[in-house]
Amino acid sequence: MPFDYFVQRANHLGTQHIPFFFLIDFEQQHPIICPLAECAEQGIWFEFPSQTNLPMAAQSSPDKPFRLEKFPIDFATYQQGFDIVQQALQQGNSYLLNLTYATPIAINYDLNTLFSTTQAKYKLLFKKEFVCFSPEPFVKISHNQIFTYPMKGTINADLPDSEKQLINSEKEQREHYTIVDLMRNDLAIVGQNVQVTRFRYLEKIITERGAIWQTSSEIRADLNTNWQAHIGTILSQLLPAGSISGAPKEKTVATIQQAELGQRGYYTGVFGIFNGESLESAVAIRFISQQNGQYYFHSGGGITIQSNAEQEYQELLEKIYVPLKAQKGTN
Repeated sequence: MPFDYFVQRANHLGTQHIPFFFLIDFEQQHPIICPLAECAEQGIWFEFPSQTNLPMAAQSSPDKPFRLEKFPIDFATYQQGFDIVQQALQQGNSYLLNLTYATPIAINYDLNTLFSTTQAKYKLLFKKEFVCFSPEPFVKISHNQIFTYPMKGTINADLPDSEKQLINSEKEQREHYTIVDLMRNDLAIVGQNVQVTRFRYLEKIITERGAIWQTSSEIRADLNTNWQAHIGTILSQLLPAGSISGAPKEKTVATIQQAELGQRGYYTGVFGIFNGESLESAVAIRFISQQNGQYYFHSGGGITIQSNAEQEYQELLEKIYVPLKAQKGTN
């Protein structure tokens, strides 16, 4: 589906207050829009805080502990992409860029089982192609207000004084300030009276390897009363999500295309539901895809001019985790 047609279709359904699901890839080349009532028959299953289309009978408990083994790209390959990013940063073409790669993994659960046994604010099982268990909202719209919650900054919660380390990290502070500023500017394109209502608050996420802390902020703006009629246009003006691209967007995305080994596809795109009155959406991170029987875990991190390649490489690997509902084993 051409992206222009997606925008028109979303605006039409929004005008009619018809509920729909949407999925937009990072490159905006293969967007999907589907009436909510038709998602299940098309193999699209979702769980949001406000709504799910997963029948209770579909919940299952696996009879074996989860296992994951990763086979990451070598550091030299990562270094090549990192150097391309650093050159763009030094030339002033970007001042924050999210560099990502797909890591081949071996797991003993299929995508259906992963979807059923993981916990996250936003979960998506898309046919037999990928499963996503994202902790990061993209935008929420309700009562003529739009909210976004950029997430930037994570740390192992088992480290000594981990909360203080994360909050006081100059690198994490710089990244977070940059993303908040970017998202404030984005909301100013579609709304008025932009405000940062919560700044760098901590959230804990439980994974199969233990807990991590992450920092997020809340930003909001006012929308016109007929925003539903422009829902597709609003989404198009906010893409790609700043927290997983960088700033400024246009030149940063061009550098991403040069530094990474292929297109991201639906990874780091956005997905969401419109219930006829309000909208809820997420950034497609914490993402496992399946291609010809091989599984891949997609991960990355924000790069600034002060970043260290070895540390960023380790962060990419540390983000390869599965947030199980109960710890059934280790990887």
